Amino acid sequence: MDTLEVAPGVHALTRASTVCYVVEIDDGLLMVDAGLPGFWTDLVALLRRLGRTPRDVSHVLLTHGHFDHLGVARRLEKLGAVVWVGGGDLRIARHPYRYVPGRARLAYPFQHPGSLPHLAAMARAGAFWVGGLDAPRTYDDELPFAAQVRVVPTPGHTDGHVALVLPDRDAVLTGDALVTLDPYTGRRGPRIVARAGTHDAGRARQSLAALADTGARLVLPGHGEVWRDGAEAAALRAAEAGVA
Repeated sequence: MDTLEVAPGVHALTRASTVCYVVEIDDGLLMVDAGLPGFWTDLVALLRRLGRTPRDVSHVLLTHGHFDHLGVARRLEKLGAVVWVGGGDLRIARHPYRYVPGRARLAYPFQHPGSLPHLAAMARAGAFWVGGLDAPRTYDDELPFAAQVRVVPTPGHTDGHVALVLPDRDAVLTGDALVTLDPYTGRRGPRIVARAGTHDAGRARQSLAALADTGARLVLPGHGEVWRDGAEAAALRAAEAGVA
């Protein structure tokens, strides 16, 4: 487990090639994406260092409803956190294994052996044991802290995928709309996740423009390291990389 303050009051939790973020805002704590079940001990340890507990996480903001971003969301929901997700992802947030990728996943480890360490680590972190949500809310409703977090629709990886902009941190949390590590291939650098995880690669390419338009300096992805050279440059690199 790795933790890192990637921007003032923004803490990255990394395990099994997956990243989620704890964000300090004026009236409490947000969690952006919820990793895998194995993240729970990481989250508790981070919150303890901040003088907090899991009950202090008042909202969980999901960029999308895939199982590797949902891992501790249900547990936080049961402690009272409000969980938010794009309307197009309500079904998979409730049933995280019922989604259709753009291409069958089974062949990818054979075609891209560099993926094997990442996929194995995800399995060890509980990838096959993620529970769905009971009562998520959608971004169709206004966030109570909308002045501190801006929602940007970025469909393609999933139908309801969103990115989240933190204007006062000059950062955009891109989820899987743009990553710097593709766990399905092992390739690094700004890119769109392979079709093994991305539902509609064409829409995902179109959504890169929305990420570039945020103008954020920091790009905080759902897989891989922070990109510090701006969202526009990251989106250009991702478009050039193509989709496996």
